[in-house]
Parts: sequence; C-alpha cells; structure tokens
Amino acid sequence: MTNSISAFGRIRQSIDIALVVPRSGAAGMFGPSCEASADLAVAALNAAGGILDRPVRLHPVDAGSPLPVLAAQIDAMVSSGSVDGVVGWHLSNARKVITPTTAGRVPYVYTTFYEGGEDSDGVYMVGETPEQQLFPAMSWLRAELGIRRWCLVGNDYVWPRETARTTRDFAGSTSMDIVGESFVPLGGRDFAAALEMVRHSRAQGVLLLMVGADCAAFNDAFARAGLDADRIRLSMMIGEDVLYSGGPDSTRGLFTASGYFEGVVSSAGMDFGARYLEHHGPAAPALNNIGESCYEGILLFAALAQAARSLDLRAIERHAPTVTYGGPRGEVRVRGTHTTQPVYLAAADELEFNVLAELK
Repeated sequence: MTNSISAFGRIRQSIDIALVVPRSGAAGMFGPSCEASADLAVAALNAAGGILDRPVRLHPVDAGSPLPVLAAQIDAMVSSGSVDGVVGWHLSNARKVITPTTAGRVPYVYTTFYEGGEDSDGVYMVGETPEQQLFPAMSWLRAELGIRRWCLVGNDYVWPRETARTTRDFAGSTSMDIVGESFVPLGGRDFAAALEMVRHSRAQGVLLLMVGADCAAFNDAFARAGLDADRIRLSMMIGEDVLYSGGPDSTRGLFTASGYFEGVVSSAGMDFGARYLEHHGPAAPALNNIGESCYEGILLFAALAQAARSLDLRAIERHAPTVTYGGPRGEVRVRGTHTTQPVYLAAADELEFNVLAELK
C-alpha cells in the first residue's frame, strides 16, 4: 500500500467516502439495502487492492436528516478532510443542499435516477434522467397497451415537480396527454384528493412520483379504492421493499423502469446476487434496484479515481470520458457526467418484478 495525497493536501492511509443514504423519513426503507450493497462493493474493491492502492472506508450519513443538519454534516466532513468524496442514493432535495458543500472540492457520485439538469462541479450521476427511463417506459406502454392518457401523483418536492414539468413537455410532443396532477407532502397519508382526481379523470394510467413508504401507502389506498380495476400505474421510485410494504393486493397493474432488476438474466447480474447473499447471509435486506445503485456508485467513484490516478477534480474531469467499468448492469460508460446502461421495463407480479422489455 502506498500513501497518497487527498484533495486537501493531507497524506492519508485510506480512501474515506461519506455514504449518504436514507436511514429515516419516507425513503428510510431503502437505507438497509443501500448500505448492504455499498458494503459489498467496498469489500470487493479492498480484496482487489482498494482505490489508489489504499483501503476504502465508508462513513454512513443519514440522508433523512433535516436538510440544514445534513448540509452542515457533509460540509464539516469535507472541510476537515475526513472524507475524500461523497456517494449516495438520496432525494433531490438532499442533493440540492449537498452540492454547495462539495462543488469544486471533492468528487460526489449521485446514484439516484433524477429529474435531470445537475451540473455542479465534480458531480457524477449513475441514475437515469426522464429521457433515459421514464419517457421510453411511457412510449412502450403507449405502443403495447394503448395507454395514452395519464394522471400524475407525486410527493411535493423538487424531483416530482420538475419531472412533472418535463413530462408535460414530452406528452405535448407525442400522442399522449396529462389529464390531471396531484401532489402530496412527503410523509403525508391524506390521499383523498389524489384518489378522487384519478377516479373522475379520463386517465388510463397513473404516473407515480412518490417515495418509499409514501408510495407503498398510496398503492394500498389505490387498490382499496378499486382504482386498479381499469387503470395501470407506472411508479418510478420503487423496489421490492415497497411491494412488501404495500402487500400483494396493492400491486395489480403496477409497472416500473430501472437499469437493474434481480430478474434480468445475465452472468453479471446473477454473480452480483450470489455474492450479495454470500456476503450478507439469508437475513440480508431485500436486493433491489435502489440498493444496487449504491454498489454502482462505489464502482463509478473507484473507476473515476483509478483512471485519473488521483482524487483531484480536474484530473478526474480530464479522464472521465475514457471511464468504463463492468458491474451488475453490464458495461457502464461515462458520457459527460452521466453513465449509460440498459434500462428495463418490469411489471409487478404480487411481490416481485417480471422484466418485460429492454427500453430503447
């Protein structure tokens, strides 16, 4: 092992990464799988020599903390030089307060699919934008199932609001229509207005831009109201843990799209699932696309640093166009500050997802 110099000029014996994932709040159900997947990535990296010949250490941070507390915590970690970078799956409102503390200072890998438009210095994205994920899914459902009219139900914060805006623009350029919208506060459980909006609309489908436990609760209420009898749902932030929480009666006509599903048959995906189970045992958190994205985020952080042979943002920026790595999603390439990989559409079958198609 050789010593190396951090972004702040300190000689360090390890690569230290703040892992920012939800341990509380509406998205808290995703935290265990995020941490377990990131831990598996670190174990694999360290077995192969780490990053820049140094072992990797994770420092979990609760992305569900109040936003000013979260921002202050990351700023303190970066300013003190106690971390070399940030990786994590968290909501866009958390990203918005983290980027001012990392921009121009340390690499920040954001693993969540999101509304698009992030351009802060040193931020790299694993997750898809609506153009890569949501819009192809809507187009597939239009072509295959004839779904043309949509209602939109989302949590009331930046990702659903901005995604709704771009979706209206997309629908306006196609043969699809957005015929109603309703937004619910994070953590809210009063879905009456949203359900009535759907019931009295002409919508054939409901686009769900809801988070974790909120999404599970809405799915249960949607089914109890009988609205699943003649309308499908396309949910964009959902894993198997959301299906478990809502229960099998809440999943009829439920679709999603993602870069990873455990049901995608590939040698890389099956190897990942086997190693996850071997590393964590049968009591491991449910493996899902959200947790897996944190595995991808650690791999991307490592690939960027290894290509640059440095943690310096300018060196990483120069070398990023050459970066590729192999992971559970297959070969992933960096294009600008985003990655490119296949995206799949899946339908819920009670408490699991069945992959229907690779989206183009």
